[in-house]
Amino acid sequence: MATLLIVEDDKQTNEAICEYLKSAGHKIIPAYDGADALQAFNQGNIDLVVLDIMLPKITGLAVLHEIRKKSVVPVLMLTAINDEYTQVASFDEQADDYIAKPFSMVLLGRRVTALLRRCGKGIIPDTVTFGDVTVDFSGYTAQDSNGKIDVTPKEIDLLRLLIEHKGLVLTRSQILDDLWGIDAPIIDRTIDTYIKNLRKKLRLDCIVTVKGIGYKYEVQA
Repeated sequence: MATLLIVEDDKQTNEAICEYLKSAGHKIIPAYDGADALQAFNQGNIDLVVLDIMLPKITGLAVLHEIRKKSVVPVLMLTAINDEYTQVASFDEQADDYIAKPFSMVLLGRRVTALLRRCGKGIIPDTVTFGDVTVDFSGYTAQDSNGKIDVTPKEIDLLRLLIEHKGLVLTRSQILDDLWGIDAPIIDRTIDTYIKNLRKKLRLDCIVTVKGIGYKYEVQA
């Protein structure tokens, strides 16, 4: 999907982030200090940077400053420092987002997806084909060899959401918040019904249930 530069000096944290985002189909380039980060950025076509602030050799803010001299690539700042001054300094250097440790991998994944979507890297095609089933996201329709399939706009939106977060697990609450809003009088189990309908109507086997958590869109290589 996209090439991500992960800059984090803690090896275990770096590896965990890389593995999680790699599962979403992204190409991952790790770096463990500021100097390596700039070298990697200058060598490759990076689509997004996850950048820790407290780094050896060159600080994350200094790395961001150098990146902004030549690129508007999305940068998500990652740090254990959770104070207003540091956040303001990050945005003064034109960071696109900020997340403090400890953090949820699911939340990080969603922030990355949102930034990629904003810059056009996470946009899915208007039409997607599953076997003989074709889904038109712009027209909110689906059809197969027998003609039009009766599918609702909300079911189409749910499928789009899952595809946009390919490989990442979305909880029922996250899906509800995204599609209905935080205050909507909808219960979690409503999502199960929508998933069931999608699988049946479009004959999908790519929506995987992650027991006790939620669902993800997964395509076998």
